[in-house]
Amino acid sequence: MTIVDIIRDFALSLVSFDQAHPLLFTQFYFWAFFALVFAAFSLFHSKVLLRNGFLFAVSLFFYYKTSGVFLALLVFVIVYNYFAAKWLHRLKKEGWRSAITALSVVIDLGVLAYFKYAYFITDFVNNLFGLSIEVHDVLGEFLNALTGTSVFRVDAIILPVGISFFTFQAVSYIVDVKRRKIAPVRNFLDFGFYLSFFPQLVAGPIVRAVEFVEQLHKPYNLSRRWFGIAIFWIMNGLLKKLILADYMAVNFADRVFENPLLYSGFENLAALFCYSLQVYADFSGYTDIATGVAMLMGFYLPKNFNSPYKAPNTQDFWRRWHMTLSRWLRDYLYIPLGGNRNASAGTYIIIVAIAVIGSFLSGSWWVAAAVFALAAGIGIWAWLKPGDRKLITTNINSMNTMLLGGLWHGASWNFMIWGGLNGIGMVIYKIWTKRSMGVKMLIISLVTVLCGTLSLTLHYPVWNLFFVWTLIIWLGTLVRFLYCLRFSPSLRSVGMTEAVAPGVSSSVIPRTTTVIPSEASVSHAIKWLSNAWAIFQTFVFITFTRLFFRSGSNLDPALANEQAWNTAKNMVNQIGSHWDLHLLPAMIHQHRAVLILFVAGMLIHWLPERFKRRYRLTFSALPLPVMALVVVLIIVFFYQFITADLQSFIYFQF
Repeated sequence: MTIVDIIRDFALSLVSFDQAHPLLFTQFYFWAFFALVFAAFSLFHSKVLLRNGFLFAVSLFFYYKTSGVFLALLVFVIVYNYFAAKWLHRLKKEGWRSAITALSVVIDLGVLAYFKYAYFITDFVNNLFGLSIEVHDVLGEFLNALTGTSVFRVDAIILPVGISFFTFQAVSYIVDVKRRKIAPVRNFLDFGFYLSFFPQLVAGPIVRAVEFVEQLHKPYNLSRRWFGIAIFWIMNGLLKKLILADYMAVNFADRVFENPLLYSGFENLAALFCYSLQVYADFSGYTDIATGVAMLMGFYLPKNFNSPYKAPNTQDFWRRWHMTLSRWLRDYLYIPLGGNRNASAGTYIIIVAIAVIGSFLSGSWWVAAAVFALAAGIGIWAWLKPGDRKLITTNINSMNTMLLGGLWHGASWNFMIWGGLNGIGMVIYKIWTKRSMGVKMLIISLVTVLCGTLSLTLHYPVWNLFFVWTLIIWLGTLVRFLYCLRFSPSLRSVGMTEAVAPGVSSSVIPRTTTVIPSEASVSHAIKWLSNAWAIFQTFVFITFTRLFFRSGSNLDPALANEQAWNTAKNMVNQIGSHWDLHLLPAMIHQHRAVLILFVAGMLIHWLPERFKRRYRLTFSALPLPVMALVVVLIIVFFYQFITADLQSFIYFQF
């Protein structure tokens, strides 16, 4: 083989798609790619049209290296929504505008549904009509016929990387044009660049046009401080991904989830907590890197995470976690359903749809019966108590939003349970805050007794879990109840507020400091401890829901439902069964590296935001030679943790 052949083969490998090795932020190849892009970008960054066109082309190449022939799908979404928005903007009659908006949303979400829910829809039709249809990629067959090749696979439908993120961006763009929040982007290159910007293309954050389009024509500006902060975010993201997420996954969490019956109850519980930190470090790590890369090119992405495990309740957690998706669901689903105002026709349609979907995924029509019975009970409550209707409809819309958010991650019974549990946590929090401390103490006491009785009589591991958890909540509630009894005279004179974990007792916090000094110091300590207790309980609750989230991930869609359910069931059985405490020290020692890393990661996460901001600014102010040396040392440190196979980002599959 000549040197020319070697160079040619190397060049072909650079521009060809390798499904086994997609372009990842953690690969050296990506950073070589970005170095070339940034070098070219620096030559004409002041020429806006040329800059945007170049970055559009680069983004298309990036997606091709990540997803291959699915680049055609991204191009279709860009072209269609560009012209649909222009057409929509020219229309004057609201009826036609609504029709075009609805058509565009159906097309965008239809593309998503075809790739993401084909197996679910096929199984549903087969079960409903007694058929035996097999999944067949008609789009792949059409493209093979169109190109006269057999490049496209037709025996299975493969989910394109990042499809949920760029279709959601397209939907928000069309709806915002319809609502006249923004005007359509006039230049096709600008719009293509907005929808395909490569740092955030495949795993978010979900960037709305109103947040990004105005940046398209701003002159390039990157101050010395912002350059340092951009480098910090890149290093921070790599740290989260390579050290926290990948190391805990490869060395512990993935092994346990693959076969939970081989591990003890303690190991299953530890793996669940490690996964909770892993999924945060993985997803927020991607966002940090994307933020830093975009910032180096003069573009600013919206914040997607705000220390979510500092949340004292589930509602606050979803204000901090995947913030761009939470806002998207709020503005384009929750509010159109009626929000906190009323229930709409869509509210009831979704209830019926969720009942049917839940019955199909669970394999039992009793689920539908339970949903309809619950809906009927809520309807009777609303009819008998008109004053509670606003609270009821708010909670129904919140629950619908969380259930659909679960199904957004995949058509699996486990994802539906995960969304439902988060919805229940939010609903209980809203109702719980309106109850008095005495009522809360009574309710949690009755629930604890009930769970304890079921644990002793039925001997099911799941009831052991519920009993231990409710007992912990009961003890925390008892402390607060006794505190209220002791200080109630002074507290009543100054008023109270609450900070509550999902489904748990609230903390009583003085709104003012008009109490005597000794009581003020006690109140401050109780406030701090109460908030810490609420954060701990919320983290445990969210971590438990992750059991169903993780069990439904990384699976063949044809097998996902049954396999995910079995994994979750086996883990619950292991965690809720008898623990041999004599073996606990040995197990802790065996997994000490992972457990130490978990504790360190959580402590860093819980650091005060002002402290994190201080060391971020300190890094950004370092002299460039010192910063370069620090970066080199950090990279050398990072790559001590790299596994033989680089792990894809978790949210690539969504």
